[in-house]
Amino acid sequence: MKRLREFYSSRAIAALALVAACSAGQKSTQEPVPVEGSTTVYLVRHAEKALSGSSDPDPDISSLGRDRAKALASRLGASGVTAIFTTQFKRTQQTAAPLAEQIGVTPEILHVGSIGDTDSSAAAILRHRGGKVLVVQHSNTIAPLIEALGGPHLPNLCDNQYSNLFILYIPPSGQAELVRQHFGNSDPPFDPQCADRR
Repeated sequence: MKRLREFYSSRAIAALALVAACSAGQKSTQEPVPVEGSTTVYLVRHAEKALSGSSDPDPDISSLGRDRAKALASRLGASGVTAIFTTQFKRTQQTAAPLAEQIGVTPEILHVGSIGDTDSSAAAILRHRGGKVLVVQHSNTIAPLIEALGGPHLPNLCDNQYSNLFILYIPPSGQAELVRQHFGNSDPPFDPQCADRR
């Protein structure tokens, strides 16, 4: 009986080791414990914008967008964010507003739309090395900014994607690590017209 228990015990340990090994090969969505002096950059797209009949280049966020902005404040309220960056557009500023008010931080503006803006944005963010920073940008500016900060090359977001929360850990030396999570309501089903961005 003792040998039988030892046999099953050793098989259970082996099975657990196999599960752990398989899990290690998968990309985790859990936040790692950053080394001392690391910079944590949270990057999100602006929340859902209001649809209007006009071709307004600077629309407000919609009621769904306001709910997402509140969800962002709830998600990051206790994270220790000490700096917030938005763009010159209202939809990014309105997305960041609930968190900014909650933690008492005045957002800084990063201008987008011109050559060199990504590099200057990355330089502004890296002035907060060792801190935790929220960046609210656009579907076609988040991926280039992640890469400029030392993260991987990613495709641009689809037009119907709003729930992504990218967390970039930048250590004092070595490779940056990117984790992708989600917040607020789920995005609509996959848009086939966006297949080339996957």
